[in-house]
Amino acid sequence: MKNSHFVAEYEFKASRKVLYPYLNTASGLSLWFADDANVDDDKLFVFNWDDEKHKARLAVQRQNHLVKFEFLDNANDTETTSEGTDDKPFIELCLDENDMTGIVYLKVIDTATTDNEEEFQEIWKQLTDTLREIVGG
Repeated sequence: MKNSHFVAEYEFKASRKVLYPYLNTASGLSLWFADDANVDDDKLFVFNWDDEKHKARLAVQRQNHLVKFEFLDNANDTETTSEGTDDKPFIELCLDENDMTGIVYLKVIDTATTDNEEEFQEIWKQLTDTLREIVGG
């Protein structure tokens, strides 16, 4: 099954410097994004959701702006590819700021092997609401 892309933006009243550690560190991500998050000996992120571990490598990182996690095949810790395509499951989190208003937006690009847009919307709304409560904005 081909990966679907979900793209959404969420408004925050907190600076990029305040938000960024919640996007690029295991301790920050475990507070809102996953049930638990750690970094293993190979410097791979290990996310735990509903007692299932998912490994991802931090593929892209730009200080106070962007992180992109590419998920690996848990069976043999190799990069996952969809059948017949080069699509790798990933999540990209990007912080953009409106220069006129100072409002920061978290842009989420998420891929999965589902076409359920409503499910993506609900999950990311809950996750970003939790993050908003943590940072106070």
